Amino acid sequence: MAQYRMIARRIAAEHSGPVLDWGTGFGQVAKLLADGGVGVTPFEYRTDLPPGVRPLERYPELQAHSSADPVGLPFGDATFDAVLSCGVLEHVQDPDGSLEELRRVLRPGGIFYLYNLPNRWSYTEKVARLLGVYYHGQLPDDRVYTLGSTRALFEQHGFDVRELRRARMLPFLLGGPARAVWSVSSALERVPGVNVIATTIEGVAVKSP
Repeated sequence: MAQYRMIARRIAAEHSGPVLDWGTGFGQVAKLLADGGVGVTPFEYRTDLPPGVRPLERYPELQAHSSADPVGLPFGDATFDAVLSCGVLEHVQDPDGSLEELRRVLRPGGIFYLYNLPNRWSYTEKVARLLGVYYHGQLPDDRVYTLGSTRALFEQHGFDVRELRRARMLPFLLGGPARAVWSVSSALERVPGVNVIATTIEGVAVKSP
């Protein structure tokens, strides 16, 4: 939640909406965005439900769109000022098709916020493999990325990458005092050489004209 609050604060400081929370999950970030005054539209890929709009289970005050189409989005062209992908892009069936679709629903100059994209060289991924637990790349549609492959993917689909970095040196899911863990992890992220094995990649890209 410390990370989710950071994401929501940044987006709320830069946009009042409309913002698409692409792959909203339980809706934690969407809720934080809404509480921060952002006009947010949660969206979720669901094959177990008919397409439509319904309240989020945990946050019924938020209406979430859902679709069983792995690429297509039920929104018109140039609908959103910004799109948030938080731990989503690495799981989609067709990253190229999804980025084209997200570019379509973004307005000219629209912002794509990218978080929790798994880093190919992450030490946590290597540890997970050794322990025999889930790691990114294990499932058919899972993918891992490098800074170079991430930049190339976005530029190929008409985005100007403004920020790109490796993040999350410490595995937050282990628990501990959130502020202290976040501070140490953030400090380690800024150490060249050390951050090569960070857990994730995050960045900001702008829809080119």
